[in-house]
Amino acid sequence: KSRRSGQVLEFSGVVDRLLADDDDGSRHQRFIVRGSDGMTVLISHNIDLAPRVDALRLGDSIVIRGEYEWNDRGGLIHWTHHDPRGLHEAGWIRHEGREYQ
Repeated sequence: KSRRSGQVLEFSGVVDRLLADDDDGSRHQRFIVRGSDGMTVLISHNIDLAPRVDALRLGDSIVIRGEYEWNDRGGLIHWTHHDPRGLHEAGWIRHEGREYQ
């Protein structure tokens, strides 16, 4: 609501849509999560730095920690992984008892 970007946050919800990977530059697994308030957020998970969430299915519950970037379509969360240089706060994805980072 405040349109603030660059905030590290935790977000939980249900997988609403699975999208094709973004292979332009670093590869990213992409999917949309719907929170309990109905808000949707695009998740952009770097699969060059962290394992792919292979078992992800529509309707699955998921918890994400990453950096939020606002846009007029609900925003996106990235940095859902460790930083190999140790300069950025690490993020993760928790799905079915497993953590991906």
